[in-house]
Amino acid sequence: MREEILSELRSIVGEDWVVTGEDRIQGYLYDETPPPMLPKASEDVVVVKPGNTREVSEIIKLANRYKIPVFPRGGGTGLVGACVPTLSGIVLSLERMNKIVVDKENLIAEAEAGATLADLIKAAEDAGLFFPLHPGDEGAQIGGLLACNAGGVRAIKTGVMRNYVKGMEVVLPTGEILTLGGKLVKNNAGYDLMHLIIGSEGTLGVITKAWIRLQPKSAASATIVVPFKDRETALKAVPAIFHEGIIPLAIEYMERDLIEKTAQQLGLTWPCKEGDHQLMLILTETSEAALYDACEKLMNLCERLGSLEPLLAESREEQETILKIRSEIYSALRSNLIDILDTTVPPAQLVELIKATEELGKKYNTYLPVFGHAGDGNLHIHIMKEEGWTQEEYDRLRDEIYKKAVELGGTITGEHGIGYTRKKSIQKYLDKKALELMKAIKQVFDPNNILNPDKILP
Repeated sequence: MREEILSELRSIVGEDWVVTGEDRIQGYLYDETPPPMLPKASEDVVVVKPGNTREVSEIIKLANRYKIPVFPRGGGTGLVGACVPTLSGIVLSLERMNKIVVDKENLIAEAEAGATLADLIKAAEDAGLFFPLHPGDEGAQIGGLLACNAGGVRAIKTGVMRNYVKGMEVVLPTGEILTLGGKLVKNNAGYDLMHLIIGSEGTLGVITKAWIRLQPKSAASATIVVPFKDRETALKAVPAIFHEGIIPLAIEYMERDLIEKTAQQLGLTWPCKEGDHQLMLILTETSEAALYDACEKLMNLCERLGSLEPLLAESREEQETILKIRSEIYSALRSNLIDILDTTVPPAQLVELIKATEELGKKYNTYLPVFGHAGDGNLHIHIMKEEGWTQEEYDRLRDEIYKKAVELGGTITGEHGIGYTRKKSIQKYLDKKALELMKAIKQVFDPNNILNPDKILP
């Protein structure tokens, strides 16, 4: 980076907020992508930390003028290398922009992009409200959650991030500041540019602020682990639960050997000892009486479906222990992991996808740990390290899994996005015309291709 450009950046944000030097930028180069899949980051970057939207705009204008790549960065919790600076340029960290103001009357949080999920949850609670979505790591930042349209375990009842965003402020790749939507329930004015930017992984604009819908607090909740002897019975129970009129906050599919290994690594104990295949459900209701009725209805249904004895965790401590263990499965596998997939199929096809995965594990003589969001058809299949395997063998196995998901009416990614690691796959499994349109949209928004280049589009 030329000294005159560094000097201009310092004049925009101040001396302290332009970070250079190999040791000082290391924490801004990578995300949580499994190490074998991580793209190599360029170390010829400068980290710039703006304090407001005007400063973001000035940085982008400078970058556009000199045609310098800009890599927007949130909390670095992504799994597909979407924020890794793969070229020389500017890493734009919005961590200083972290204010949240809650409008109780309109049930809206006005959150800057650098505020974290934990900040949003706390701000809602302090206002006597509730942010129902929980996309994962609470260190994730609001801008990143929107840019990646994060989902998580609660997507069945609550939807994903785009379902909670009512408005946003965004800086375009040319430096203009655009406000889309606001504290509105309805907005039907022209093309929905806001929802185009949500999920664009930082390639169409830098989100600086969002207006996020909140809800009244649920009065009561319970976590239930329902064990089954076999996988097929467990997964066939999911549509039956919906048909019964029960809409849980979450339905997670887990395999007992994997969840017990995770608990052991955390120094905890997984409380449900029955069945090799288990569903974890979270129920929330507006009253204790309504929760009791829903639990009773669920227990009766599970008995009819042939489950083993369900485990009901009513205390907050028991529920938190179960959720803690479930959320750490990825961490427990990461040291021996090649890739974590997030293939998604229509929920009723999940049994077929898992059957196909099991067959592929036998075909390749490899262990493919599986867990996922059973209620929305989003399955996390883990490709593990195998002695003597080449990259071609891992790629072939991944490709067979993707092919089966698409055959079942699904997609190669339901949560993590494309980022850097899935670029080859999107070229193969996305309609060619759709890809053409995406490239044309990118060109309109970002004519000099400065904003998170080298991501999504091959």
